[in-house]
Amino acid sequence: MAGVSLKCGDCGALLKSVEEAQEHAELTSHSNFAESTEAVLNLVCTTCSKPCRSKTESDLHTKRTGHTEFVDKTMETVKPISLEAPKAAMEIANHDGSSGSGDAAEVEMVVPDVDKNILLELEAMAFPKARATRALHYSGNASLEAAVNWVVEHENDPDVDEMPKVPANSNAGPPKPALTPEEVKIKAQELRERARKKKEEEEKRMEREREKERIRIGKELLEAKRIEEDNERKRIILLRKAEKEEERRAREKIRQKVEEDKAERRRKLGLPAEDPAAAKPSVPVVEEKKVNSSLPIRPATKTEKMRECLRSLKQAHKEEDAKVKRAFQTLLTYMGNVAKNPDEEKFRKIRLTNQTFQERVGSLRGGIEFMELCGFEKMEGGEFLFLPMDKIDPAVINSAGTELNSAINNPFFGVL
Repeated sequence: MAGVSLKCGDCGALLKSVEEAQEHAELTSHSNFAESTEAVLNLVCTTCSKPCRSKTESDLHTKRTGHTEFVDKTMETVKPISLEAPKAAMEIANHDGSSGSGDAAEVEMVVPDVDKNILLELEAMAFPKARATRALHYSGNASLEAAVNWVVEHENDPDVDEMPKVPANSNAGPPKPALTPEEVKIKAQELRERARKKKEEEEKRMEREREKERIRIGKELLEAKRIEEDNERKRIILLRKAEKEEERRAREKIRQKVEEDKAERRRKLGLPAEDPAAAKPSVPVVEEKKVNSSLPIRPATKTEKMRECLRSLKQAHKEEDAKVKRAFQTLLTYMGNVAKNPDEEKFRKIRLTNQTFQERVGSLRGGIEFMELCGFEKMEGGEFLFLPMDKIDPAVINSAGTELNSAINNPFFGVL
């Protein structure tokens, strides 16, 4: 029996003619073809007359269009295959042969003519020019949708981005589109859906990256906050230790004073002095321990100045405890008024010649200096103490309040 098809030995595809075998070779680079007695299947859709050359192609057509009825016309169209070269190719070979030893390989190949308007639209859709030209050529220049459909079907071809070439003197038209209008619309819809899904996936990926960055920044902020809180706790512990050490030294000073008074009384009464061996460690030992046990503290410089100012005030008037305590309470009231009502000028402006102020604060050495450390300034020729709005520092006011509370409530404050 004569052969009715050509079979590709590389992929097993059945081809109706030498022309189809040549096109198949151009597209796939396959070159192993043999004559076969197996007919090319021809299933025709009864609804739209679409011919399908395999069961897979008919199933795909059914899935896309919903058409399920097909007629097998394989035997009606089968005919012996002609192994002669196409007429156009023979004419080219004969023309080249007349000039000497030239062959078909010397035929000039050029880029096929395609619809320029559709080509521009495809390039505007970000398709490379070679791929767009190839799609238009092999889809028959039918439409934009047909070209997009071809790109979707052949996007994985190794030569999809190579510029197609045809013989310069070939009059053969481009291949006809392989899909019906309904299939072209379905393909275009699938392409749009695929692009939409790809965009959604990219947006989700970017959102995940942004979320990771937010988490990283959040962790860094939490760690910085934790370190800051740890440092603040350590500073407070050191301050408390320093206060306890100051209280201990004050108690030791008082104890020594009591011992001295006791010894003086014994001397006046003519009693013998106590045995020195039974006496407690002397002052130098205490001072030595003070040096060795002093802890490094890290208070604010202005806080230290405030504390020293209050200590100097108390020591300068150590015989007037009630007056000193009243001065501390008055200063605490001033600071509280400023902290609670920073916008009220009456709490930030004090007349220096005011009798009450002079009796409670102004007449005591260190009272006005303490207020200046809190931000108050002399103005109008030294007649007023005024705290400008732009110089109110809540941290300084709070520190002043803390030091004043300590001076009022600590019985050993300023003893040394």
